[in-house]
Amino acid sequence: MLSICPFLLRLTRMKTAIFLEAQAHYYERALQEIQQGKKRSHWMWFIFPQCQGLGKSKMAQQFAIENVTEAKNYLQHPILGQRLIAITTELLKHRDTDPLQILGFPDNLKLQSCMTLFSAVSTDENNVFKQVLDLFYDGKMCQKTMDFLSQ
Repeated sequence: MLSICPFLLRLTRMKTAIFLEAQAHYYERALQEIQQGKKRSHWMWFIFPQCQGLGKSKMAQQFAIENVTEAKNYLQHPILGQRLIAITTELLKHRDTDPLQILGFPDNLKLQSCMTLFSAVSTDENNVFKQVLDLFYDGKMCQKTMDFLSQ
């Protein structure tokens, strides 16, 4: 068992590095677009990640969250977690705008998947991910993400 742990630690660091590298180039742009209420560029995969198995594109697969532990680690990461919470909080400022108008299709569905995933693993009483689900999706979670979480 001990021989596996260093491998898993390296794998986790590699995955974290992939997200950090992508966000280094696009996070500020993504945040600005959300603040303005309209997504105009391509960053959904690594700003609002989904669980593995939902997206079929190379980008979706590269940035897929592989399991519950990885989702928890992402949310607890001092940069990735705080960025996800910050940009999600910005979304909540658009109370009267449908996510379809903000993000377009199918990114509005990807957002629901992402919010379901991180709502389920968040330990924060003021769960911004659940707030997004309640506000924009009438509290409805993504069923495919729920199936993933129950595995």
